[in-house]
Amino acid sequence: MVKEGYIKEAPAEVEKNVDEGWSEDWKAYGTVDNKFYAAPLMASVKSFVWYSPAMFKEGGYEIPKTWDELTALTEKIASEHSEGSTRPWCAGIESGGATGWPATDWIEDLVLRVGGGDVYDKWVTHEIPFNDAKVKEAAEYVGKILTDDKFVNGGIGDARSIVSTSFNDGGLQILDKACYMHRQASFYEAQWPEGTKVAEDGDVFAFPLPPVKEGEVPLLVGGEFVGAFNGKDETKAVQAYMASGTWANTRVGIGGVTSANKAVDASKASSPLLKQAIELLQDKNSVVRFDGSDLMPSEVGAGSFWTGMTQWLNKEKDLDTVLNDIENSWPKG
Repeated sequence: MVKEGYIKEAPAEVEKNVDEGWSEDWKAYGTVDNKFYAAPLMASVKSFVWYSPAMFKEGGYEIPKTWDELTALTEKIASEHSEGSTRPWCAGIESGGATGWPATDWIEDLVLRVGGGDVYDKWVTHEIPFNDAKVKEAAEYVGKILTDDKFVNGGIGDARSIVSTSFNDGGLQILDKACYMHRQASFYEAQWPEGTKVAEDGDVFAFPLPPVKEGEVPLLVGGEFVGAFNGKDETKAVQAYMASGTWANTRVGIGGVTSANKAVDASKASSPLLKQAIELLQDKNSVVRFDGSDLMPSEVGAGSFWTGMTQWLNKEKDLDTVLNDIENSWPKG
C-alpha cells in the first residue's frame, strides 16, 4: 500500500515525537525506502516462558539464566517424570490459516540468540540464505525441545500433537500440572481462564527466554504502527498524539498492553507480567528485534515459513529439506 501511494509520509510533528520517544530500530520498522510513514504504537514481548511458580517451588527448580541451564532444567524435569504424562513443555501451533506461526517465533528467538542482531537482520532481509548454517543451528536448538517426545507435549500427546493443538490452548496444561513451561508472548496473558492469578506467587507467571551466552538480553517483539491515508490537519493531530509519550502512558494505564516508548512509566502497567515486559523493552542492554516473519515477504513469512515449520514438527520433512524449501520460495529479485 505504501508503494501504491495510499499511505502518506508522516508529518514533521509525528516524526519529532517518534525521534524523542522511540529507538531508531522502532522508527525503521515504519520506514520504507528512507521515507518515514508509520509511527510505533503498542508492543508485545515474545521472548517469554510461562511457568507454574508452585510447581517450580515444589520441584526445587530455579529460573534458568542461560540456554544451558534451560536445557538442564528440561532434562531434569523429564527424568523425574518419566513414568507419567507430565512433560517439561507444552506447545501448540495450530491457528487456522495461520498454523505454524508460533513455531516461527521459536526459530526467530533462537536466530537472535545464536547469531545476534547482525545475523538476524541479514536473515530477515535475505542477505544470508534461509538455509544458512546459523539459521540451521538455531533451528536445531528448537528441535531438541519441540521434536522430543520426552520433553513435549505435556497433558496432550507426543511431540507431533503440537501441530494439532491450538495456539490458544497450548499452555493451559500448566494449570493441570501436566507441563511446566510454555514459550509464548506477553499477550498470552489474555488466554488464561478468568480467575487465574498471573504473578510471581500466582498460578502462572513468565520469565525471559534465556540467552545462549550469559549476560545477553535478546528480545523478540511484535507491535502495531499508525499510518495515515490522508493529509488532513485532524489526521496529523491524531497521529502525532498517538506517537507521543502522553498517549503511551495513558494507554498502558488503561491496561492490557505494553509500549516501547521511552517515556512509559512501568509502574502504570496493569499486571506484574506487563510491568516486566516494559522493563525489558526499556533495558539498555536489550537487543530488540521485530518479529522476523512479519518483516519477510508474505510468500515466506506468512507462507512457506509457517508451512515448513508445520511439516517439520509433524515429521513430514526433515530440517534440511524444510530450510531448503523455504529458501527456494524466496521471491527472486
